[in-house]
Amino acid sequence: MLSDNRYSDNRYLLLVLMEAERAWSYAMQLKQEANTEPRKRFHLLSRLRKAAKHGERLEKLCESPRVDAKTKLEAQAYTSYLSGMVRFELQEWKAATEAFNKCKTIYEKLASAFTEELAVLYHQRVEEISPNIRYCAYNIGDQNAMNELMQMRLSAGGGGGMMAEKLEALITQTRAKQAATMSEVEWRGRTVPVKIDKARIFLLGLGDNEAAIAQAANEETKERLYETLLAECRDTIQAVREELKTEAKQRERSDEASGKVSNLQFLHSYLTYIKLWTVVKRNESMAHMLQAKLKEPQTDENKRGPRPQDLIRLYDIILQSLAELSTLQGLEEDHTFQKEVALKMLVYKAYRCFFIAQSYVLVKKWSEALVLYERVLKYAKEVQSKAKSLNNSLKDLPDVQELITEVNAEKYSLQAAAILDTEDAPEAPSQQKVKDNTPLCERLETFHLDPTLVGKQPNLVQFPPDFQPIPCKPLFFDLALNHVAFPPLDDKVEQKGKGGLTGYIKGIFGFGS
Repeated sequence: MLSDNRYSDNRYLLLVLMEAERAWSYAMQLKQEANTEPRKRFHLLSRLRKAAKHGERLEKLCESPRVDAKTKLEAQAYTSYLSGMVRFELQEWKAATEAFNKCKTIYEKLASAFTEELAVLYHQRVEEISPNIRYCAYNIGDQNAMNELMQMRLSAGGGGGMMAEKLEALITQTRAKQAATMSEVEWRGRTVPVKIDKARIFLLGLGDNEAAIAQAANEETKERLYETLLAECRDTIQAVREELKTEAKQRERSDEASGKVSNLQFLHSYLTYIKLWTVVKRNESMAHMLQAKLKEPQTDENKRGPRPQDLIRLYDIILQSLAELSTLQGLEEDHTFQKEVALKMLVYKAYRCFFIAQSYVLVKKWSEALVLYERVLKYAKEVQSKAKSLNNSLKDLPDVQELITEVNAEKYSLQAAAILDTEDAPEAPSQQKVKDNTPLCERLETFHLDPTLVGKQPNLVQFPPDFQPIPCKPLFFDLALNHVAFPPLDDKVEQKGKGGLTGYIKGIFGFGS
Protein backbone atom coordinates (compact mmCIF):
# COMPACT_ATOMS: atom_id res chain seq x y z
CA MET A 1 0.00 0.00 0.00
CA LEU A 2 1.10 3.54 -0.69
CA SER A 3 2.03 5.63 2.32
CA ASP A 4 -0.22 8.63 2.81
CA ASN A 5 2.83 10.82 3.64
CA ARG A 6 5.06 9.87 0.73
CA TYR A 7 2.97 10.22 -2.45
CA SER A 8 2.80 13.62 -4.07
CA ASP A 9 0.86 12.94 -7.31
CA ASN A 10 -2.95 12.70 -7.25
CA ARG A 11 -2.81 10.03 -9.96
CA TYR A 12 -1.80 7.54 -7.29
CA LEU A 13 -5.39 7.75 -6.06
CA LEU A 14 -6.64 6.88 -9.53
CA LEU A 15 -4.76 3.57 -9.41
CA VAL A 16 -6.81 2.35 -6.46
CA LEU A 17 -9.99 3.90 -7.88
CA MET A 18 -9.55 2.05 -11.19
CA GLU A 19 -9.04 -1.23 -9.33
CA ALA A 20 -12.33 -0.69 -7.48
CA GLU A 21 -14.14 0.30 -10.68
CA ARG A 22 -12.77 -2.71 -12.53
CA ALA A 23 -14.00 -5.12 -9.85
CA TRP A 24 -17.39 -3.37 -9.62
CA SER A 25 -17.99 -3.33 -13.40
CA TYR A 26 -17.11 -7.01 -13.65
CA ALA A 27 -19.57 -7.70 -10.82
CA MET A 28 -22.33 -5.86 -12.73
CA GLN A 29 -21.62 -7.99 -15.79
CA LEU A 30 -21.84 -11.14 -13.69
CA LYS A 31 -25.13 -9.90 -12.21
CA GLN A 32 -26.72 -9.87 -15.66
CA GLU A 33 -25.32 -13.30 -16.50
CA ALA A 34 -26.48 -14.71 -13.17
CA ASN A 35 -30.09 -14.43 -14.32
CA THR A 36 -29.55 -17.44 -16.56
CA GLU A 37 -26.52 -19.00 -14.81
CA PRO A 38 -27.11 -18.94 -11.03
CA ARG A 39 -23.64 -20.34 -10.25
CA LYS A 40 -22.07 -17.02 -11.30
CA ARG A 41 -23.66 -15.37 -8.30
CA PHE A 42 -20.80 -16.63 -6.09
CA HIS A 43 -18.28 -14.98 -8.38
CA LEU A 44 -20.43 -11.82 -8.35
CA LEU A 45 -20.23 -11.58 -4.55
CA SER A 46 -16.47 -12.15 -4.65
CA ARG A 47 -15.93 -9.28 -7.08
CA LEU A 48 -18.19 -6.96 -5.08
CA ARG A 49 -16.24 -7.68 -1.90
CA LYS A 50 -13.00 -6.94 -3.72
CA ALA A 51 -14.41 -3.65 -4.99
CA ALA A 52 -15.44 -2.71 -1.44
CA LYS A 53 -11.91 -3.47 -0.16
CA HIS A 54 -10.40 -1.25 -2.83
CA GLY A 55 -12.88 1.43 -1.80
CA GLU A 56 -11.72 1.17 1.82
CA ARG A 57 -8.09 1.51 0.66
CA LEU A 58 -9.06 4.63 -1.29
CA GLU A 59 -10.76 6.13 1.77
CA LYS A 60 -7.68 5.51 3.93
CA LEU A 61 -5.40 7.09 1.34
CA CYS A 62 -7.66 10.14 1.24
CA GLU A 63 -7.18 10.67 4.99
CA SER A 64 -3.87 12.32 4.17
CA PRO A 65 -3.67 16.05 4.96
CA ARG A 66 -2.64 16.63 1.32
CA VAL A 67 -6.16 15.64 0.19
CA ASP A 68 -8.83 18.35 0.29
CA ALA A 69 -12.13 17.96 2.18
CA LYS A 70 -14.22 17.54 -0.97
CA THR A 71 -12.19 14.53 -2.15
CA LYS A 72 -12.32 12.97 1.33
CA LEU A 73 -16.10 13.21 1.41
CA GLU A 74 -16.43 11.78 -2.08
CA ALA A 75 -14.18 8.85 -1.11
CA GLN A 76 -16.32 8.18 1.97
CA ALA A 77 -19.52 8.25 -0.10
CA TYR A 78 -17.95 5.94 -2.69
CA THR A 79 -16.87 3.45 -0.04
CA SER A 80 -20.31 3.52 1.59
CA TYR A 81 -21.96 2.84 -1.77
CA LEU A 82 -19.76 -0.19 -2.50
CA SER A 83 -20.29 -1.52 1.02
CA GLY A 84 -24.04 -1.04 0.62
CA MET A 85 -24.01 -2.97 -2.67
CA VAL A 86 -22.30 -5.92 -0.95
CA ARG A 87 -24.88 -5.92 1.85
CA PHE A 88 -27.67 -5.52 -0.73
CA GLU A 89 -26.64 -8.64 -2.63
CA LEU A 90 -26.28 -10.55 0.65
CA GLN A 91 -29.85 -9.40 1.54
CA GLU A 92 -28.65 -7.77 4.76
CA TRP A 93 -31.26 -5.04 4.44
CA LYS A 94 -30.58 -3.00 7.57
CA ALA A 95 -26.84 -2.81 7.01
CA ALA A 96 -27.40 -1.96 3.34
CA THR A 97 -29.86 0.78 4.29
CA GLU A 98 -27.37 2.35 6.71
CA ALA A 99 -24.61 2.35 4.10
CA PHE A 100 -26.83 3.79 1.36
CA ASN A 101 -28.22 6.48 3.68
CA LYS A 102 -24.67 7.51 4.65
CA CYS A 103 -23.75 7.76 0.97
CA LYS A 104 -26.91 9.74 0.21
CA THR A 105 -26.35 12.16 3.08
CA ILE A 106 -22.79 12.92 1.95
CA TYR A 107 -23.88 13.61 -1.64
CA GLU A 108 -26.71 15.87 -0.48
CA LYS A 109 -24.28 17.87 1.68
CA LEU A 110 -21.86 18.19 -1.24
CA ALA A 111 -24.68 19.32 -3.54
CA SER A 112 -25.64 22.11 -1.16
CA ALA A 113 -22.04 23.31 -0.79
CA PHE A 114 -20.97 23.76 -4.43
CA THR A 115 -22.14 25.37 -7.65
CA GLU A 116 -25.21 24.32 -9.56
CA GLU A 117 -23.17 22.52 -12.22
CA LEU A 118 -21.57 20.23 -9.65
CA ALA A 119 -24.82 19.95 -7.70
CA VAL A 120 -26.50 18.35 -10.72
CA LEU A 121 -23.98 15.50 -10.62
CA TYR A 122 -24.47 14.95 -6.89
CA HIS A 123 -28.27 14.99 -7.20
CA GLN A 124 -27.99 12.44 -9.97
CA ARG A 125 -26.08 10.12 -7.65
CA VAL A 126 -28.75 10.59 -4.98
CA GLU A 127 -31.45 9.60 -7.46
CA GLU A 128 -29.50 6.46 -8.39
CA ILE A 129 -29.20 5.40 -4.75
CA SER A 130 -32.80 6.13 -3.72
CA PRO A 131 -34.41 3.05 -5.39
CA ASN A 132 -32.06 0.76 -3.44
CA ILE A 133 -33.03 2.48 -0.19
CA ARG A 134 -36.75 2.09 -0.99
CA TYR A 135 -36.31 -1.58 -1.81
CA CYS A 136 -34.41 -2.22 1.41
CA ALA A 137 -37.17 -0.41 3.32
CA TYR A 138 -39.79 -2.65 1.69
CA ASN A 139 -37.92 -5.79 2.73
CA ILE A 140 -37.56 -4.48 6.27
CA GLY A 141 -41.34 -4.00 6.46
CA ASP A 142 -42.28 -0.63 4.94
CA GLN A 143 -45.39 -1.28 2.81
CA ASN A 144 -45.30 2.20 1.23
CA ALA A 145 -41.95 1.53 -0.40
CA MET A 146 -43.53 -0.21 -3.40
CA ASN A 147 -45.66 2.85 -4.20
CA GLU A 148 -42.58 5.04 -3.89
CA LEU A 149 -40.71 2.84 -6.37
CA MET A 150 -43.58 3.20 -8.86
CA GLN A 151 -43.54 6.98 -8.48
CA MET A 152 -39.78 7.02 -9.00
CA ARG A 153 -40.21 5.04 -12.19
CA LEU A 154 -42.71 7.64 -13.42
CA SER A 155 -40.36 10.50 -12.58
CA ALA A 156 -37.51 8.75 -14.41
CA GLY A 157 -39.13 9.83 -17.70
CA GLY A 158 -38.58 8.25 -21.06
CA GLY A 159 -34.80 8.28 -21.00
CA GLY A 160 -34.31 4.69 -19.91
CA GLY A 161 -30.70 3.90 -19.04
CA MET A 162 -29.32 2.24 -15.93
CA MET A 163 -31.66 4.14 -13.62
CA ALA A 164 -34.75 2.80 -15.40
CA GLU A 165 -33.31 -0.73 -15.60
CA LYS A 166 -32.52 -0.68 -11.89
CA LEU A 167 -36.04 0.47 -11.04
CA GLU A 168 -37.57 -2.24 -13.22
CA ALA A 169 -35.42 -4.90 -11.60
CA LEU A 170 -36.29 -3.76 -8.09
CA ILE A 171 -40.01 -3.56 -8.87
CA THR A 172 -39.93 -7.06 -10.33
CA GLN A 173 -38.20 -8.41 -7.23
CA THR A 174 -40.77 -6.72 -5.01
CA ARG A 175 -43.68 -8.20 -6.96
CA ALA A 176 -42.12 -11.63 -6.80
CA LYS A 177 -42.43 -11.50 -3.01
CA GLN A 178 -46.08 -10.40 -3.22
CA ALA A 179 -47.02 -12.98 -5.87
CA ALA A 180 -47.08 -15.83 -3.35
CA THR A 181 -50.49 -14.61 -2.13
CA MET A 182 -52.09 -14.64 -5.61
CA SER A 183 -53.72 -17.92 -6.67
CA GLU A 184 -56.44 -17.14 -9.25
CA VAL A 185 -57.82 -14.53 -11.62
CA GLU A 186 -61.36 -13.89 -12.91
CA TRP A 187 -62.12 -12.80 -16.48
CA ARG A 188 -65.30 -12.90 -18.59
CA GLY A 189 -67.19 -14.65 -15.80
CA ARG A 190 -64.69 -17.50 -15.42
CA THR A 191 -62.24 -17.98 -12.55
CA VAL A 192 -58.90 -19.45 -13.58
CA PRO A 193 -56.16 -20.67 -11.20
CA VAL A 194 -52.73 -19.14 -11.78
CA LYS A 195 -49.94 -21.57 -10.95
CA ILE A 196 -47.11 -20.10 -13.03
CA ASP A 197 -44.97 -17.68 -11.00
CA LYS A 198 -44.17 -15.45 -13.98
CA ALA A 199 -47.88 -15.07 -14.72
CA ARG A 200 -48.60 -14.23 -11.08
CA ILE A 201 -45.94 -11.53 -11.04
CA PHE A 202 -47.21 -10.02 -14.29
CA LEU A 203 -50.90 -10.03 -13.32
CA LEU A 204 -50.07 -8.62 -9.89
CA GLY A 205 -48.33 -5.62 -11.43
CA LEU A 206 -50.81 -5.10 -14.27
CA GLY A 207 -52.93 -2.61 -12.34
CA ASP A 208 -49.84 -0.64 -11.26
CA ASN A 209 -48.56 -0.51 -14.83
CA GLU A 210 -51.89 0.73 -16.17
CA ALA A 211 -52.07 3.38 -13.45
CA ALA A 212 -48.52 4.46 -14.23
CA ILE A 213 -49.39 4.82 -17.93
CA ALA A 214 -52.45 6.92 -17.05
CA GLN A 215 -50.33 9.20 -14.84
CA ALA A 216 -47.45 9.59 -17.31
CA ALA A 217 -46.38 13.19 -17.64
CA ASN A 218 -45.48 13.08 -21.35
CA GLU A 219 -45.83 10.91 -24.42
CA GLU A 220 -42.23 9.66 -24.26
CA THR A 221 -42.73 8.28 -20.76
CA LYS A 222 -46.05 6.73 -21.75
CA GLU A 223 -44.47 5.06 -24.79
CA ARG A 224 -41.67 3.61 -22.65
CA LEU A 225 -44.15 2.25 -20.12
CA TYR A 226 -46.22 0.67 -22.92
CA GLU A 227 -43.11 -1.03 -24.30
CA THR A 228 -42.18 -2.32 -20.85
CA LEU A 229 -45.68 -3.71 -20.30
CA LEU A 230 -45.70 -5.40 -23.71
CA ALA A 231 -42.28 -6.94 -23.13
CA GLU A 232 -43.40 -8.37 -19.78
CA CYS A 233 -46.61 -9.65 -21.37
CA ARG A 234 -44.74 -11.41 -24.19
CA ASP A 235 -42.42 -13.14 -21.73
CA THR A 236 -45.40 -14.26 -19.65
CA ILE A 237 -47.24 -15.60 -22.70
CA GLN A 238 -44.13 -17.53 -23.70
CA ALA A 239 -43.95 -19.13 -20.25
CA VAL A 240 -47.63 -20.13 -20.44
CA ARG A 241 -47.12 -21.47 -23.96
CA GLU A 242 -44.37 -23.79 -22.69
CA GLU A 243 -46.74 -25.13 -20.06
CA LEU A 244 -49.40 -25.64 -22.75
CA LYS A 245 -47.00 -27.84 -24.71
CA THR A 246 -46.44 -29.97 -21.62
CA GLU A 247 -50.19 -30.17 -21.02
CA ALA A 248 -50.81 -31.22 -24.65
CA LYS A 249 -48.29 -34.04 -24.36
CA GLN A 250 -49.94 -35.29 -21.17
CA ARG A 251 -53.33 -35.31 -22.90
CA GLU A 252 -51.94 -37.32 -25.78
CA ARG A 253 -50.55 -39.94 -23.40
CA SER A 254 -53.80 -40.24 -21.47
CA ASP A 255 -55.97 -40.09 -24.64
CA GLU A 256 -58.11 -37.44 -23.01
CA ALA A 257 -60.64 -35.79 -25.29
CA SER A 258 -60.09 -32.07 -25.76
CA GLY A 259 -63.60 -30.64 -25.45
CA LYS A 260 -63.85 -27.69 -23.09
CA VAL A 261 -61.06 -25.13 -23.13
CA SER A 262 -58.67 -25.86 -20.26
CA ASN A 263 -57.85 -23.36 -17.54
CA LEU A 264 -54.32 -22.97 -18.85
CA GLN A 265 -55.57 -22.29 -22.38
CA PHE A 266 -58.08 -19.75 -21.06
CA LEU A 267 -55.27 -18.07 -19.09
CA HIS A 268 -53.28 -17.92 -22.34
CA SER A 269 -56.28 -16.27 -24.05
CA TYR A 270 -56.54 -13.74 -21.23
CA LEU A 271 -52.87 -12.81 -21.48
CA THR A 272 -53.14 -12.57 -25.27
CA TYR A 273 -56.14 -10.27 -24.83
CA ILE A 274 -54.07 -8.04 -22.53
CA LYS A 275 -51.24 -7.91 -25.07
CA LEU A 276 -53.48 -7.14 -28.04
CA TRP A 277 -55.53 -4.52 -26.20
CA THR A 278 -52.31 -2.89 -24.97
CA VAL A 279 -51.14 -2.71 -28.59
CA VAL A 280 -54.45 -1.05 -29.48
CA LYS A 281 -54.14 1.55 -26.70
CA ARG A 282 -50.47 2.22 -27.49
CA ASN A 283 -51.18 2.83 -31.18
CA GLU A 284 -54.18 4.98 -30.28
CA SER A 285 -51.94 7.06 -28.00
CA MET A 286 -49.41 7.45 -30.82
CA ALA A 287 -52.24 8.39 -33.19
CA HIS A 288 -53.42 11.16 -30.83
CA MET A 289 -49.88 12.53 -30.69
CA LEU A 290 -49.57 12.50 -34.49
CA GLN A 291 -52.98 14.14 -34.90
CA ALA A 292 -51.89 16.99 -32.65
CA LYS A 293 -48.70 17.44 -34.67
CA LEU A 294 -50.66 17.21 -37.92
CA LYS A 295 -52.77 20.21 -36.92
CA GLU A 296 -49.73 22.29 -36.00
CA PRO A 297 -48.40 24.67 -38.68
CA GLN A 298 -45.25 23.43 -40.42
CA THR A 299 -42.40 25.81 -39.60
CA ASP A 300 -39.48 24.03 -41.28
CA GLU A 301 -40.22 23.08 -44.89
CA ASN A 302 -37.12 20.89 -45.17
CA LYS A 303 -38.12 18.76 -42.18
CA ARG A 304 -40.60 16.00 -42.89
CA GLY A 305 -43.65 16.32 -40.69
CA PRO A 306 -46.35 13.75 -39.91
CA ARG A 307 -48.67 12.76 -42.74
CA PRO A 308 -52.10 11.06 -42.82
CA GLN A 309 -50.40 7.93 -44.18
CA ASP A 310 -48.63 7.51 -40.82
CA LEU A 311 -51.97 7.46 -39.03
CA ILE A 312 -53.41 5.01 -41.54
CA ARG A 313 -50.63 2.55 -40.70
CA LEU A 314 -51.35 2.86 -36.97
CA TYR A 315 -55.05 2.17 -37.47
CA ASP A 316 -54.20 -0.81 -39.70
CA ILE A 317 -52.29 -2.33 -36.78
CA ILE A 318 -55.21 -1.59 -34.44
CA LEU A 319 -57.69 -3.33 -36.75
CA GLN A 320 -55.36 -6.30 -37.12
CA SER A 321 -55.12 -6.64 -33.33
CA LEU A 322 -58.90 -6.46 -32.96
CA ALA A 323 -59.33 -9.13 -35.64
CA GLU A 324 -57.04 -11.41 -33.61
CA LEU A 325 -59.10 -10.70 -30.50
CA SER A 326 -62.21 -12.17 -32.10
CA THR A 327 -60.41 -15.50 -32.69
CA LEU A 328 -59.24 -16.13 -29.10
CA GLN A 329 -59.90 -19.65 -27.87
CA GLY A 330 -62.64 -19.97 -25.30
CA LEU A 331 -64.48 -16.84 -26.47
CA GLU A 332 -66.08 -18.13 -29.67
CA GLU A 333 -69.46 -18.56 -27.95
CA ASP A 334 -69.24 -15.32 -25.97
CA HIS A 335 -71.60 -13.29 -28.16
CA THR A 336 -71.31 -10.17 -26.01
CA PHE A 337 -67.53 -10.17 -26.41
CA GLN A 338 -67.81 -10.68 -30.16
CA LYS A 339 -70.28 -7.79 -30.45
CA GLU A 340 -67.96 -5.54 -28.43
CA VAL A 341 -65.00 -6.36 -30.67
CA ALA A 342 -67.10 -5.77 -33.81
CA LEU A 343 -68.22 -2.40 -32.45
CA LYS A 344 -64.64 -1.39 -31.68
CA MET A 345 -63.59 -2.37 -35.18
CA LEU A 346 -66.29 -0.11 -36.62
CA VAL A 347 -65.00 2.84 -34.58
CA TYR A 348 -61.42 2.41 -35.74
CA LYS A 349 -62.52 1.72 -39.33
CA ALA A 350 -64.24 5.10 -39.28
CA TYR A 351 -61.04 6.82 -38.13
CA ARG A 352 -58.91 4.93 -40.63
CA CYS A 353 -61.30 5.89 -43.44
CA PHE A 354 -61.18 9.53 -42.28
CA PHE A 355 -57.40 9.74 -42.63
CA ILE A 356 -57.47 7.97 -46.00
CA ALA A 357 -59.82 10.74 -47.11
CA GLN A 358 -57.38 13.31 -45.71
CA SER A 359 -54.58 11.79 -47.77
CA TYR A 360 -56.72 12.13 -50.92
CA VAL A 361 -57.44 15.77 -50.07
CA LEU A 362 -53.70 16.49 -50.03
CA VAL A 363 -53.39 15.31 -53.64
CA LYS A 364 -56.61 17.13 -54.66
CA LYS A 365 -58.64 14.04 -55.44
CA TRP A 366 -61.87 15.67 -54.37
CA SER A 367 -64.36 13.05 -55.56
CA GLU A 368 -62.57 10.15 -53.86
CA ALA A 369 -62.22 12.11 -50.64
CA LEU A 370 -65.92 13.02 -50.65
CA VAL A 371 -66.94 9.38 -51.09
CA LEU A 372 -64.69 8.36 -48.20
CA TYR A 373 -66.14 11.07 -45.95
CA GLU A 374 -69.59 9.66 -46.66
CA ARG A 375 -68.36 6.23 -45.65
CA VAL A 376 -66.98 7.66 -42.40
CA LEU A 377 -70.43 9.03 -41.60
CA LYS A 378 -71.95 5.65 -42.42
CA TYR A 379 -69.59 3.87 -40.01
CA ALA A 380 -70.13 6.47 -37.28
CA LYS A 381 -73.92 6.30 -37.48
CA GLU A 382 -73.75 2.52 -37.41
CA VAL A 383 -71.67 2.72 -34.24
CA GLN A 384 -74.18 5.03 -32.61
CA SER A 385 -77.08 2.73 -33.47
CA LYS A 386 -75.34 -0.40 -32.15
CA ALA A 387 -73.88 1.28 -29.06
CA LYS A 388 -77.31 1.59 -27.44
CA SER A 389 -77.27 -2.08 -26.50
CA LEU A 390 -73.60 -2.00 -25.44
CA ASN A 391 -73.30 1.07 -23.26
CA ASN A 392 -70.04 0.13 -21.54
CA SER A 393 -68.23 -0.77 -24.76
CA LEU A 394 -67.53 2.81 -25.85
CA LYS A 395 -66.09 4.20 -22.63
CA ASP A 396 -62.48 3.46 -23.68
CA LEU A 397 -62.98 4.39 -27.34
CA PRO A 398 -62.72 7.70 -29.22
CA ASP A 399 -65.91 9.77 -29.45
CA VAL A 400 -67.54 9.22 -32.83
CA GLN A 401 -69.74 12.29 -32.39
CA GLU A 402 -66.64 14.48 -32.56
CA LEU A 403 -65.63 12.63 -35.69
CA ILE A 404 -69.04 13.28 -37.28
CA THR A 405 -68.75 17.00 -36.53
CA GLU A 406 -65.25 17.13 -37.98
CA VAL A 407 -66.27 15.22 -41.11
CA ASN A 408 -69.19 17.57 -41.79
CA ALA A 409 -66.86 20.55 -41.52
CA GLU A 410 -64.30 18.90 -43.77
CA LYS A 411 -66.95 18.14 -46.39
CA TYR A 412 -67.88 21.80 -46.79
CA SER A 413 -64.23 22.82 -46.87
CA LEU A 414 -63.56 20.18 -49.51
CA GLN A 415 -66.43 21.37 -51.72
CA ALA A 416 -65.26 24.96 -51.51
CA ALA A 417 -61.66 23.99 -52.24
CA ALA A 418 -62.78 21.88 -55.20
CA ILE A 419 -64.74 24.77 -56.75
CA LEU A 420 -61.88 27.24 -56.23
CA ASP A 421 -59.39 24.80 -57.66
CA THR A 422 -61.58 24.30 -60.72
CA GLU A 423 -61.94 28.05 -61.21
CA ASP A 424 -58.22 28.69 -60.86
CA ALA A 425 -57.13 25.88 -63.19
CA PRO A 426 -59.99 25.01 -65.56
CA GLU A 427 -57.66 23.52 -68.16
CA ALA A 428 -55.79 21.22 -65.77
CA PRO A 429 -55.80 17.66 -67.11
CA SER A 430 -56.18 16.21 -63.63
CA GLN A 431 -59.61 17.74 -63.19
CA GLN A 432 -62.33 15.15 -63.48
CA LYS A 433 -65.30 17.01 -64.95
CA VAL A 434 -68.64 15.37 -64.47
CA LYS A 435 -70.67 15.54 -67.68
CA ASP A 436 -74.21 15.99 -66.51
CA ASN A 437 -76.82 18.05 -68.34
CA THR A 438 -79.10 18.17 -65.31
CA PRO A 439 -79.79 21.79 -64.30
CA LEU A 440 -78.52 23.00 -60.95
CA CYS A 441 -82.01 23.56 -59.56
CA GLU A 442 -82.72 19.83 -59.91
CA ARG A 443 -79.57 18.58 -58.13
CA LEU A 444 -79.13 20.93 -55.20
CA GLU A 445 -78.58 18.03 -52.77
CA THR A 446 -75.82 16.45 -54.86
CA PHE A 447 -72.31 17.89 -55.20
CA HIS A 448 -70.04 17.34 -58.18
CA LEU A 449 -67.61 19.47 -60.12
CA ASP A 450 -69.30 21.45 -62.91
CA PRO A 451 -67.05 24.10 -64.46
CA THR A 452 -69.96 25.57 -66.47
CA LEU A 453 -71.43 27.02 -63.27
CA VAL A 454 -68.70 29.67 -63.15
CA GLY A 455 -68.70 30.19 -66.93
CA LYS A 456 -70.70 32.45 -69.22
CA GLN A 457 -73.56 29.99 -69.76
CA PRO A 458 -74.23 28.26 -66.44
CA ASN A 459 -76.79 25.49 -66.52
CA LEU A 460 -78.98 26.74 -63.70
CA VAL A 461 -82.51 26.01 -64.94
CA GLN A 462 -84.01 24.46 -68.07
CA PHE A 463 -85.32 27.06 -70.53
CA PRO A 464 -87.76 26.89 -72.10
CA PRO A 465 -89.35 24.58 -69.62
CA ASP A 466 -90.80 21.26 -70.77
CA PHE A 467 -94.50 20.83 -71.32
CA GLN A 468 -96.27 19.48 -68.30
CA PRO A 469 -99.56 17.57 -68.41
CA ILE A 470 -102.56 19.46 -67.02
CA PRO A 471 -106.10 18.23 -66.31
CA CYS A 472 -108.63 18.83 -69.16
CA LYS A 473 -112.50 18.82 -69.35
CA PRO A 474 -113.70 15.38 -68.37
CA LEU A 475 -115.58 13.11 -70.83
CA PHE A 476 -118.35 10.91 -69.42
CA PHE A 477 -119.10 7.49 -70.90
CA ASP A 478 -122.15 5.40 -69.89
CA LEU A 479 -120.23 2.24 -69.15
CA ALA A 480 -122.94 0.92 -66.81
CA LEU A 481 -125.42 0.35 -69.67
CA ASN A 482 -123.81 -2.94 -70.62
CA HIS A 483 -124.33 -4.25 -67.13
CA VAL A 484 -127.98 -3.17 -66.54
CA ALA A 485 -130.73 -5.89 -66.54
CA PHE A 486 -133.99 -4.44 -67.97
CA PRO A 487 -137.44 -5.78 -66.89
CA PRO A 488 -139.17 -8.27 -69.25
CA LEU A 489 -141.72 -6.83 -71.76
CA ASP A 490 -143.02 -10.14 -73.17
CA ASP A 491 -146.66 -9.62 -72.09
CA LYS A 492 -146.92 -6.29 -73.88
CA VAL A 493 -145.38 -7.60 -77.03
CA GLU A 494 -147.86 -10.61 -77.16
CA GLN A 495 -151.05 -8.45 -76.87
CA LYS A 496 -149.97 -6.29 -79.67
CA GLY A 497 -149.25 -9.33 -81.81
CA LYS A 498 -152.65 -11.15 -81.24
CA GLY A 499 -154.86 -8.34 -82.60
CA GLY A 500 -153.34 -8.31 -86.03
CA LEU A 501 -155.27 -6.63 -88.84
CA THR A 502 -158.70 -7.01 -87.16
CA GLY A 503 -157.60 -5.10 -84.19
CA TYR A 504 -156.21 -2.41 -86.35
CA ILE A 505 -159.55 -1.94 -88.17
CA LYS A 506 -161.44 -1.88 -84.91
CA GLY A 507 -159.16 0.74 -83.67
CA ILE A 508 -159.84 2.94 -86.63
CA PHE A 509 -163.59 2.78 -86.44
CA GLY A 510 -163.73 2.87 -82.68
CA PHE A 511 -165.19 -0.54 -82.09
CA GLY A 512 -162.62 -1.49 -79.59
CA SER A 513 -163.10 1.48 -77.25
